[in-house]
Amino acid sequence: MRHRRLRQGRTHGVWRPGYHRRMAHHAEPAQLAPAPGPLVGIRVADCSTILAGPYATMLLADLGAEVIKVEPPEGDGTRGWGPPWVGSEEDGTRTAAYYLSVNRNKRSIRLDIKTPEGRDALRRLIAQADVFVENFRVGGLDRLGFGDAVLKELNPDLVHLAISGFGTQGPEAAKPGYDFIVQATGGLMSITGARDDEGGPEGGGPTKVGVAISDVVTGLFGAVSILAGLLGRERKTAPGQRIDVSLLASTLAVLVNQAQNAFVSGKAPRRLGNAHPNIVPYETFRTADGELAVAVGSERQWPRFCEALGLAALATDPRFATNGARVEHRAELRPLLANALGAKPTAHWLTALDAAEIPCGPINDIVAAFAQPGAQALDMTVEVEHPVLGALKQAGIPFRLGATPASIRSAPPLLGEHSREILAELGYAETEIDAMTAAGVI
Repeated sequence: MRHRRLRQGRTHGVWRPGYHRRMAHHAEPAQLAPAPGPLVGIRVADCSTILAGPYATMLLADLGAEVIKVEPPEGDGTRGWGPPWVGSEEDGTRTAAYYLSVNRNKRSIRLDIKTPEGRDALRRLIAQADVFVENFRVGGLDRLGFGDAVLKELNPDLVHLAISGFGTQGPEAAKPGYDFIVQATGGLMSITGARDDEGGPEGGGPTKVGVAISDVVTGLFGAVSILAGLLGRERKTAPGQRIDVSLLASTLAVLVNQAQNAFVSGKAPRRLGNAHPNIVPYETFRTADGELAVAVGSERQWPRFCEALGLAALATDPRFATNGARVEHRAELRPLLANALGAKPTAHWLTALDAAEIPCGPINDIVAAFAQPGAQALDMTVEVEHPVLGALKQAGIPFRLGATPASIRSAPPLLGEHSREILAELGYAETEIDAMTAAGVI
């Protein structure tokens, strides 16, 4: 598999798309540092853990922000969410892959903010930050002495992102938020899984998405709203402000067309397996040796699809001539298509449907997905050098900025790896740092 490896030295271990290809013929490529990201100079104090907050702050870090990850004494919980693991338990380097997935480009300070000294250090950090991200349970930050009024006094220009499970109001506000629970209560699970008529213990039923998607989209909405807050501050249309995002609101928001279908019809959408509620055919089919995803997304594609399958007459059949008719007669159409596609292997249909310009693809597992030529062309597998664990493969950056590219500059940090240097930057003397270390504050 082709991948990109971070170049160390004077480039500061920065990877960015196409960098090594462009530099390959220069005698001393390490002398040429890449362009800074658009968020260079923005400092983020990140007290969030697990996934939604760390994902948001990783996006900001990839875009050039300085992210200081404030971890409790035991560390971010995902450090222990294995297997799989990297490193060894014997030498204390064992780290869960989960943690490594969302914490690159950050510095870590181990800080016990339940102590007066720890809270003082956090106050100093927040006072110097542009952004503060946290996912304490509702009311938890106030109990630690960092309520909204205190934060405003510490730093009037602070953009404060507060992440919760269910928002700050309502009967569930005080509950802890877990992606799995919100996928269930937020309606997403009800439309994911085997078709309703295949339900039950044997046939399946409501199913969570294969990644913690409620956490991920909450992180995305959080990052977008932070950028809006920073822009408002720069344009002086708003000073610093508090921003609230929740797993529940984010999950409801990404129901998009399924939510609108429910609003318009007054009925809850059914589970359709891999089929689309509003487009037919737009699903997976078994072939002679596997499965194939097919997406006939326009009326222009429909006749070409029928021709490629040897079913040209279906294109003009009144039951199937338009997408609306095909949705209405889904149960009659699907067996006809399934019989044709099941007669030949996947490779045959990929060739035939590509030639007919019909969107289609194999069902790749994750290893195959990153190995496919298209993913390699997008540089979606990279390597970053970890100070203890060695070379780590990671998913690359999915967006490209032409003038101020995002970059991967450092591996996910060890717990408290940068505690001393961060405290020194905040104005602590060496003797004070030594005392905090001895007391277990850091």
